[in-house]
Amino acid sequence: MRVDLFDFDLPQELIALRPARPRDAARMLVVRGEEPFEDAGVSDLPRLLRRGDVLVFNDTRVIPAQLEGRRGEAKIGAMLHKRIDLRRWQAFIRNAKRLRPGETVAFGGGVSATAEERLADGSFVLAFHGEEPVEVLLERAGRMPLPPYIAGKRATDAQDREDYQTMFAREDGAVAAPTAALHFTPRLMDALDAAGIARETLTLHVGAGTFLPVKADDTDDHAMHSEWGRIEPETAERLNAARAAGGRVIAVGTTSLRLLESATGEDGVIQAFAGDTDIFITPGYRFRAVDGLMTNFHLPKSTLMMLVSALMGRERMVAAYDHAIANEYRFYSYGDSSLLLP
Repeated sequence: MRVDLFDFDLPQELIALRPARPRDAARMLVVRGEEPFEDAGVSDLPRLLRRGDVLVFNDTRVIPAQLEGRRGEAKIGAMLHKRIDLRRWQAFIRNAKRLRPGETVAFGGGVSATAEERLADGSFVLAFHGEEPVEVLLERAGRMPLPPYIAGKRATDAQDREDYQTMFAREDGAVAAPTAALHFTPRLMDALDAAGIARETLTLHVGAGTFLPVKADDTDDHAMHSEWGRIEPETAERLNAARAAGGRVIAVGTTSLRLLESATGEDGVIQAFAGDTDIFITPGYRFRAVDGLMTNFHLPKSTLMMLVSALMGRERMVAAYDHAIANEYRFYSYGDSSLLLP
């Protein structure tokens, strides 16, 4: 499909630079099949779902993966993307023409790394020096990796360390937040419990590739980035049991959805999973694991705009985004939410 089919014009003032406070005060656009759109709020979620439904959250934790350093006199920026092993990470490099394999970058705070090799996609393998865990080094030298559409408008600050982390964050390794879950609060979780709505967690370490634009003109020519994820056997069993009992599996965020679909066979049975996934969901895809999705509003011509169009239909999502823009919903990572129920 042509990538420009997923384009739209967004007024810059609708890009949220800070989250709603409290988090569950964000607005939420409800899209059900062909029914009229419903303008609701995240706090309405308990009444919008049914007893026996299951919300699936991603418990990945964002690490301070944005680094600024020097190789001699050259300034080098690094955005960590994907862990390779205990001391090595794949990273996208700014000013990469000034860096060659074998050279060392000093990031400050006593943190340095060797650029071991340059990969086919232009990224580098960085091997961090010393014996301290890389996560400790990043706490000393790194910054929270806010998306470029926020970082380009204001500086990252101490508040982002809290704002850009979900209440479910437990497993270190993401360089971008699973932003749909940023809206949840203990108060909202109590209300969901009282409504008989279950919850499960999985882990997908979101990589920096989520920010990369689709440069191809056709979706068939786009190479999807790979990310590491895990679904425990017990989690898969409970999700299958919930569906068998008539409950719906509602993914909270596209990261949860992509991992669930990666772990599910043609028979619709969700399996345990541990490994990489590069699943690329576009219109025509047959969903096997999920019955709905809660997600923020996505960038034009992005793989995530393609994903929601696959779930609801492209024309339906174009209409939904037109409605959201006309009604001044806030967009992207710190913005408002949508609940998509095919």
